[in-house]
Amino acid sequence: MGHTGIENDEFTLQAALKLCASGYVVVVPFIFHWWDKDADIGVKRDQSRDDWMVADVTAAHNVLLERGDVSRVGILGHCWGGRVAWLGACHLRGLHACGIFYGGRIKLPMGEGNPPPIDLADQIECPVAGFFGNDDQNPSPADVDDYEAALVRAGVHCTIHRYDGAGHAFQNFPSPERYRPEVSEAAWRELLTFLAGTLGN
Repeated sequence: MGHTGIENDEFTLQAALKLCASGYVVVVPFIFHWWDKDADIGVKRDQSRDDWMVADVTAAHNVLLERGDVSRVGILGHCWGGRVAWLGACHLRGLHACGIFYGGRIKLPMGEGNPPPIDLADQIECPVAGFFGNDDQNPSPADVDDYEAALVRAGVHCTIHRYDGAGHAFQNFPSPERYRPEVSEAAWRELLTFLAGTLGN
C-alpha cells in the first residue's frame, strides 16, 4: 500500500488493517519522509520525484521479500498512492498484482528527467485492477480511458471498475462529503476478489 498524501492517516491505517484482517501482510511506505513533517502538501506535491517514490516502494518491497511468510507480493494505493502503485508496478520485478484507486496524474511526470508513468505501462508484469468514480476529474473518465488503453496496448491484463455517483476519494470515510459507503464496499469486494485470484487467501 502507498500513503496517499490526500487522504489522512486514519484512512490509510484502517485500509491496511482491513487487508491484514483478510490475511495479508501489509507494508505502508511513508513517501513524505523527504520533507519536514509540517511541510505543506502543495510543497510535497510540487517537489516530489518519481525516482524518490520508486526508492521508497523498492524498500517496502524488500521488507516483504525478506520475510519467510510472504510468497506473492502486490502493490496498491489510493489517490496519490494509486499513482505510486502504478509507478511501483512499472519498476518492481516479480509483482503479482497492482490495485489503483482513483490515482491521478499518471499521465504527468514528477521530477525533472522522469517520464510520465503512463509511458512505462509496458514494464508492468502483473495484472492491474483499477477503481474509479465517474464523477472524478483527477483522474477524469477520459484519463481512465487513457490508462486502460495504455495497459491494453502494453499487453497488461487489466480490469477497470467505474462507479456512477462517485467522485474522487469515494472510499475516504473520514471525509463525509466524498465518502460513498455503498460504492466503497462494492469496490472493496472487487479488490478482495482480485487479490484472492492473484495473491491467494
